[in-house]
Amino acid sequence: MNETFDLIHLLTVEKLTETKLLTLLEKFKTPAAIKNAPTGTVAELVGKNIASMIASLKIDDTVKRRYELVQRLNIRVVTYTSPWYPAWLRTVDHFPPVLFIRGEITAADETAVGVIGTRGATVYGKHIAETFSETFARARVTVVSGMARGVDTASHRGALKAGGRTIAVLGCGVDRCYPPENRKLMDEIIMSGAVISEFAVGTPPRPQNFPKRNRIISALSKAIVAIEAKEKSGVMNTVSWAVQQNKDVYAIPGNIYSRTSTGTNRLIKEGAIPVTSAEEILELMGITHQAVALDEKQISLTESEQTVWDHLTCEPIYLDVLSEKLDQPTGSILNVLLGLEIKGLVRQLPGMMFVKNFE
Repeated sequence: MNETFDLIHLLTVEKLTETKLLTLLEKFKTPAAIKNAPTGTVAELVGKNIASMIASLKIDDTVKRRYELVQRLNIRVVTYTSPWYPAWLRTVDHFPPVLFIRGEITAADETAVGVIGTRGATVYGKHIAETFSETFARARVTVVSGMARGVDTASHRGALKAGGRTIAVLGCGVDRCYPPENRKLMDEIIMSGAVISEFAVGTPPRPQNFPKRNRIISALSKAIVAIEAKEKSGVMNTVSWAVQQNKDVYAIPGNIYSRTSTGTNRLIKEGAIPVTSAEEILELMGITHQAVALDEKQISLTESEQTVWDHLTCEPIYLDVLSEKLDQPTGSILNVLLGLEIKGLVRQLPGMMFVKNFE
């Protein structure tokens, strides 16, 4: 068999942690050599229990199905010694000895920024994530995130919108799409970057997987940008890894009354660098770039449309509140809003709330 098959086979051994697998690869170099090594020698390195499991490995239908899946989905399974493995990832502690990759990681991806935030992001938070990531992509900086709902999804979309590169690090196998509604996004990321994981194909998105994957998001990035975060969240875990890896951490200041900003505001108190623009981050990182104006929709507005537009933001506002601010009946304002929605400038949310549409 080939190295891919041997790796898939070897990874079916229970309790073969990444640390123990790394120890074996450092000693024997290839998965085939590990499988064929004397049991006693393997036991000296990783213990009798695991050595016995490796010695008794059988090729069953599960291994065959996983290998067929890897072939069908064009998944590249690489060890840390492979030329396909990102070299800069090997420079941090606790790097994964094996990666599953869909798409391609290139040398240009070494200049990357991790953009992270809460799954329950506000409209404002998602707008910041998308526009910042657009700017990073235009400056040829790869955007790294976790493809989760909220900030992660907006970050990947922003990079793709600008025609840039983006990498998604999953907490499950790369054959799985999590969350499931991101299937189209996942396909686009594979075409314009990579979807990667240290977890074998078939691995479900278990809660304990995500703190582990966060170290890879940080390790692949030159710096981390925290958009929105609650007091206890995966964002704080990623930042913890970034600090251990000596990466700069940037945080967007937020509303002191918003739960989604408690984490980022705390990070600033603890030493994260407060920033208010993507250009500021690029300058702090020493990355030269050309300032590119946001792609505003060049659509002419009537006087009444302009008045309503000027009172909208990226934060949802109720129709009744808008009516009070403008001192106009809700019916006439609603007609204007619907006209703006047809023009693609306004988005209606559940509960008769409206926001500016930046998509």
